[in-house]
Amino acid sequence: MPSENPQPATPAPAARTIGVVGAGQLARMMIPAAVELDLELHVLATDPAESAAQVAAHVRSGRHDDEQAVRALAAESEVITFDHEHVPPPILQGLLAEDLAAVRPGPAALVHAQDKLLMRERLTALGHPCPRWWRLGSPEDLRAALAATGGRLVVKTPRGGYDGHGVRIVEDPAAVEDWFADHEELLAEELVPFTRELSAQVARRPDGEAVAYPVVASRQRDGVCYEVVAPAPALDAAAQERIQALALAIAADLDVVGMLAVELFELPDGTVAVNELAMRPHNTGHWSMDGAVTGQFEQHLRAVAGLPLGEVTPLAPAAVMVNLLGGSAPELRSGAEAAMAADPGIKVHLYGKGVRPGRKVGHVTVIGEDPAELLERAHRAERLIVEGPEQPATPSEETR
Repeated sequence: MPSENPQPATPAPAARTIGVVGAGQLARMMIPAAVELDLELHVLATDPAESAAQVAAHVRSGRHDDEQAVRALAAESEVITFDHEHVPPPILQGLLAEDLAAVRPGPAALVHAQDKLLMRERLTALGHPCPRWWRLGSPEDLRAALAATGGRLVVKTPRGGYDGHGVRIVEDPAAVEDWFADHEELLAEELVPFTRELSAQVARRPDGEAVAYPVVASRQRDGVCYEVVAPAPALDAAAQERIQALALAIAADLDVVGMLAVELFELPDGTVAVNELAMRPHNTGHWSMDGAVTGQFEQHLRAVAGLPLGEVTPLAPAAVMVNLLGGSAPELRSGAEAAMAADPGIKVHLYGKGVRPGRKVGHVTVIGEDPAELLERAHRAERLIVEGPEQPATPSEETR
């Protein structure tokens, strides 16, 4: 398992009070790990009904883009970290300038997860593999890029997109006319003929010590991560190590502290190209909560607090994670009870969120020997939970 472990001359004391900007499900899943590590977790929530705000011991009300709210969180924290990447960089730079709290990852790193154009520009300059891309300032720029690529491109808004939002496949500049009205620039990328999507997660401490989790394969549904298999099937040891080394290099080059997810396209020739970066725990790492010695939420807190990193060895030959996306059932508890009764080996994680069609409301994990059998079990549980226990628990389309 690739790792980087430089030894500092004088180790800095570990932090004990962590402020999390955002109170979504990622912050919620940090809480059990914080309790086990005896860390005090403070969350900044825009609404008391948010996922983490329902269960956190320390909740501060405020928006991520409200400078005073973020400063108040920093005043009661030794380290600031994130449930999402949307905090304006000047706010974080101000915290550092006044030494109010450590910011991990820092704004100089985080901006590469906030702005896709900056990410593409920096990774290309560093020599990391990316799809061909274009900076678009006008519809004329897009016409030229389309002419250079056979008439189809992926166009993205530089900031704010997630789970398929802010991404369109374009054949005519008119398809993103509204985006040109709202954004000074857009990002265009070639339509990569990928065979599947992979994700490489690493964790890195402030002193540069880093570890890499097994590379996983993910599948999307309507632009949302739907299922993950760890480790990625049919990815040999040499390819695993190459991709892990790439993710470790990106973490070091950008000076990331905490968890980094590098989402990748696997190309027909076996090489990869970087798709997206996330500098926080990530959906493709949820499997590790139940499938690795150290789950990603504990690892993120260890990293940002400056604690020793945990072992990342899987607990079984295979692990799968299937997201629970809101379906026909108006509530999830009865279906979850039925799923657990039908298969005591699955693990159910619910986020305390109201059900809407397609909304991430939880996930299930299961570990064992055979990925195909694990996926069948996970999808059977998924159907019981999101469609209700009265529905027949037959395999979904994804497992047929």
